[in-house]
Amino acid sequence: MSIKIIASNKKAYHDYFIEQTFEAGMVLRGTEVKSLRLGHVNIKESFCRIRNSEVFIDNMNINIYEQGNRENHEPTRRRKLLLHHLEIDKLIRLTEQKGLTLLPTKIYFKNSLVKLEIGVGRGKKMHDKRQDLKSKEANREMARAIKDVNR
Repeated sequence: MSIKIIASNKKAYHDYFIEQTFEAGMVLRGTEVKSLRLGHVNIKESFCRIRNSEVFIDNMNINIYEQGNRENHEPTRRRKLLLHHLEIDKLIRLTEQKGLTLLPTKIYFKNSLVKLEIGVGRGKKMHDKRQDLKSKEANREMARAIKDVNR
């Protein structure tokens, strides 16, 4: 199985504790897939919603394919995500809990199919973000010290 990551949402990991992830397919048009192959996508400001037992991603920006014709797609249209019914039911139960939200974490090609990784996240407080930055800095310092000792 070959996986080629198109875009990842680092902001989601900075602003949320990602508790669980799901892999979903997407309903796309031809020009959207061509634009994705060129890497012209932004998922930082996008979010997922559940409507009538179906999952949709809103505000995901796939740039217009330049060689497309009048049948080109709208860049930020709502796109349906393809999940099993059991996964959708689980997502509904999880998002009914207070403070949990659905957000995209990665978009990638798996073999020749476009897949989206959805994370169920709980929002971080400011002190949580500071703690993460402190631990990252401490890890960097330890790695530098080990590197200097091995020289």
